[in-house]
Amino acid sequence: MRRPTITDIAERVGVSKGAVSFALNGRPGVGEATRARILQVAKEMNWRPHSAARALGGARAEAVGLVIARPASALGVEPFFAQLLSGLQAGLSAQSVALQLLIVEDAEAEMEIYRDWTSAHRVDGFVMVDLMVRDPRIAVLEELGVPAVVLGGPGKHGTLSSVWADDREAMLSIVDYLAALGHRRIAHVAGLPAFRHTQRRTRALRDRAARLALEEAVSVHTDFSDSEGAAATRALLSRPHRPTAIVYDSDVMALAGLGVAGEMGVKVPDEVSIVAFDDSVLTRIAHPAITALSRDTFAFGKRLAEVMLAVVADPEQRRDVKTETPRLTVRESTAPPAAWPGDQNG
Repeated sequence: MRRPTITDIAERVGVSKGAVSFALNGRPGVGEATRARILQVAKEMNWRPHSAARALGGARAEAVGLVIARPASALGVEPFFAQLLSGLQAGLSAQSVALQLLIVEDAEAEMEIYRDWTSAHRVDGFVMVDLMVRDPRIAVLEELGVPAVVLGGPGKHGTLSSVWADDREAMLSIVDYLAALGHRRIAHVAGLPAFRHTQRRTRALRDRAARLALEEAVSVHTDFSDSEGAAATRALLSRPHRPTAIVYDSDVMALAGLGVAGEMGVKVPDEVSIVAFDDSVLTRIAHPAITALSRDTFAFGKRLAEVMLAVVADPEQRRDVKTETPRLTVRESTAPPAAWPGDQNG
């Protein structure tokens, strides 16, 4: 069935197209009884304003776009994104604004969606996640002149606003804690190297390792999936001098690592300590429960929504909002290192 138009409504009611336009847009020039009849017929016909027409009229789409270039299968089991999206949608819904979500294959496809949705006036602005080094998406959003908020780290992101937490400080808190327990060989099962937050965490580990004179501090990059997290753990625990502590960039990978340790007969935390960078129900129900960086991710999403709505209301005002740094919650997966067979250094 074709989309109903103003002409269809006018014919059904028996009035001019101008009268229908006045009624639908809340303008004077039509009697109240006629206005009520027009609105009723529009509802019965399931009429909706055309996005291009709304754009020409300067009306808002009352929607915010979020395009994520990650495998859908990986996102489906990622508690962080589930909580972030829930908080973001809750914050937007409070102002009757919808969240339009699309998962794509890569950054090129993401930028094409930015162009398509902006030209069609599908959304009033975009939330951008997974900030990359020399991110080409920033220039595209600036060129389009659309309100946008980056979920990313410190520093300027062109003219775009941002909401962020201090990944570096969070990683330093983990390394300091493990070093205080006596760990001298620490491994980091990291995310994609192109992401800025991955680089900040990796650099923080390297810097602190030099300051604390750790014997070893190594980062292994993955795609955040449980399978690659498991493979990285298996490789690390197969080394002649394996790490005594492993930090994972997500709770899903930490849980996979815990499973691999059990599979290989490596006791947690007696022979290896495990820490997750994200905290969720997964870390709490594991056995042993996993030490993790905790924060209210739902509230983080709501704060992101508040900033996004403020940017839509006033696009000229750039906002740089730092949120609370995640805090370490110590559970049963971490302990002082103990000597294990094959470790010549103890």
